[in-house]
Amino acid sequence: MPDRRASLLRRTASLALLTLATLGVGGAGADEPRTVRIAVDVPYPPFEYRTADGELAGFEIELGNELCRRAALDCEWVVQGWDGIIPGLLARKYDAILSSMRITEARERQVRFTEPYAMSPKVWVARRGEDLDPTTPEALDGLTVGIQRGTTQDTYVTDRYADVLDIRRYATADDIALDMESGRLDLAFINYPMAIETLAIDEPDSAFTQVGERINRPESIFGRGNAIAVRQRDEALAERFNQALDEVYADGTFERLMTHYFDYDLRPASRL
Repeated sequence: MPDRRASLLRRTASLALLTLATLGVGGAGADEPRTVRIAVDVPYPPFEYRTADGELAGFEIELGNELCRRAALDCEWVVQGWDGIIPGLLARKYDAILSSMRITEARERQVRFTEPYAMSPKVWVARRGEDLDPTTPEALDGLTVGIQRGTTQDTYVTDRYADVLDIRRYATADDIALDMESGRLDLAFINYPMAIETLAIDEPDSAFTQVGERINRPESIFGRGNAIAVRQRDEALAERFNQALDEVYADGTFERLMTHYFDYDLRPASRL
């Protein structure tokens, strides 16, 4: 028994040293939380946005701050446009991405993901009164659609509708909303929360409405859910976030935050 206990202690100590080394914590600063820079694409309400006084706020900002507290990490937010968000991580401009990034096979070849924490559906949006069926591609022939560049929405529409739709790519969902409002677009294919926030599709007097069903499949395009991305080598950092995610789910914190910002369930299948 003493030999077994000594072996266990050695393994525990080795794991602790590996974790410290991987996280870049050690020496005189080992007792202090590591500073971790987290990238976020703003605005993307209610996930992340700026308040009137310029402060970052929103569901993922609150969630990220809570995860950092539980993981003993001193986190700083870095605003980064979506187009360059993975290149910025790989270039070490920041250490993690917490910005509704879907786990996909293509992205997994570039970054390491935590377990998924959310799953927000995608929707087609058109002007109220338009009789459109997005499940029948030929019915959309010649129409213009706005999508956010480099997203899973981009992949989905490009793969399935490039032959019939005039696809216009934008840097942000706000830009899509502006062109919908001005009449330069017939359709938008965007995240459901953004459709509510920017085009008010849940309001009875809105000029826009959802057409067709909410979409979260196929998994080959839309992935298993939204997760935190880190560099491939940062396994220990991903595991610290995973442990914190397990905690906020277990004690109800995630559900409390979710119901504060949303009136529908964001939890991925793996968390139900």
